[in-house]
Amino acid sequence: QVQLVESGGGLVQAGGSLRLSCAASGRTFSSYVMGWFRQAPGKEREFVAAASWTGGRTYYADSVKGRFTISRDNAKNTVYLQMNSLKPEDTAVYYCAARKIPRISAITSNYDYWGQGTQVTVSS
Repeated sequence: QVQLVESGGGLVQAGGSLRLSCAASGRTFSSYVMGWFRQAPGKEREFVAAASWTGGRTYYADSVKGRFTISRDNAKNTVYLQMNSLKPEDTAVYYCAARKIPRISAITSNYDYWGQGTQVTVSS
């Protein structure tokens, strides 16, 4: 069992930056693919970014490519999402997720564990 706790959300002006963190419990964290997803009001949850268990391979949604960076520190059982050049359309609840199968995926249902989310609001 893995428990995920996100932090770092908040209110920021357009063009600003935020760094989200996701702390994971469990000794097998380092073997999981980790992903970030987001859900805006009235919309379905969508993929943002994912990283392989080493962090050496990453994958991004086109909407955030070049602005967001996912990274992980397995010694700290933590995955990060650095968000730069934020736009109002990035406003959403951001969720951290873990996948037991060691293959990067952008599909929500492929992830086994989820955090409770952290709110990110970008004002124009």
